[in-house]
Amino acid sequence: MRLIEKPDEFSSKFSRWNGSENLKGYPFVQNQHAPFTPLKRALPLLNLGLISSAGAFITGTDGFDTDARDGDLTYREIPIEVGAQDLSFAAKGYDPAAVLEDLNSQIPIDRLLEFQANAVIGELNPVWWSISYVPNALRVSEELAPAIAERLKRYEVRAALFIPASRLCHQTLAIIARGVESTGIPTMMISVDRSVSDQIRPPRSAYYDGEFGSVAGKPDWREYQRRILDESIRWIESFDQPSAKKLAVDIETQVETARGER
Repeated sequence: MRLIEKPDEFSSKFSRWNGSENLKGYPFVQNQHAPFTPLKRALPLLNLGLISSAGAFITGTDGFDTDARDGDLTYREIPIEVGAQDLSFAAKGYDPAAVLEDLNSQIPIDRLLEFQANAVIGELNPVWWSISYVPNALRVSEELAPAIAERLKRYEVRAALFIPASRLCHQTLAIIARGVESTGIPTMMISVDRSVSDQIRPPRSAYYDGEFGSVAGKPDWREYQRRILDESIRWIESFDQPSAKKLAVDIETQVETARGER
């Protein structure tokens, strides 16, 4: 299955796009079909991979090029032991304030390690993958998606969680998720912009009314983050076809807030 169903059409429209930072006139990809790989191993037995598009890189190393018209087609492989204090962000298309306040709002390493400790998942892969701003979706499908899929295979990742940071990131990660799923690895993407994610058609997406830059949950609100992640991850197992489903986090959080809890 093609990751972009009409590549020539996208390429033609992208060549005419003026490159505006607010994405005015940007030709978002539109797909009708999605690949799908059923989960063949129970969550408590699998190795979960994490892919973030927040543009994170280890401080002191080369950052991402956010000025190139096509975007930066590279990725960073970051050990889970690297703490927030040692990360910098090439942020474009989203406000990094939340992730700078609490890494888990966008890159939920601590929450996923808690899930590992409580046997919700077998283990969190020892490294996670960071990418940045990439407007050229065709190159994402031809270069970045196969590269990420190959690394996941090498680490024997059994399922992958995708967390975009910006509106354009929803397209980028949805395309990569399609590529990863096509290689036989089940995926889940958390979305706060259903209008974009639905038209790209990632195999599985869990959406809610969140904000760019804190897609994994509001900063310094552990229960909020846990609810988003727990429901999303469990749906990797329960979905039996390509689907998008709304998380219940909004209703639960309204109740919690009304009680004065956080």
